[in-house]
Amino acid sequence: MTYEQLSQLKPGAFKRRCGVHLETFEQMVAILRPDLDRRGKRGGQCKLSVEDQLLVVLEYWREYRTQFHIATTWGMSESAVCRLIQKVEGL
Repeated sequence: MTYEQLSQLKPGAFKRRCGVHLETFEQMVAILRPDLDRRGKRGGQCKLSVEDQLLVVLEYWREYRTQFHIATTWGMSESAVCRLIQKVEGL
């Protein structure tokens, strides 16, 4: 479920789905945006928005899903999920 779909939920339902309040999620995005937003830069570009990248990491932390399962859900490679999680945890 992408961020665009989740943003339509009521605040209580958003917290139940993601594990954080919407305001906290927006603060997390603001902190992560400089490091995760690669539009217009050299190198590989992630096909997911910063919000969706954060949702991937939150799914890993909250639901204890395997990186392979998350990768198949989001259409990414397993190694890309691993790198994303390591990048966010290192910030």
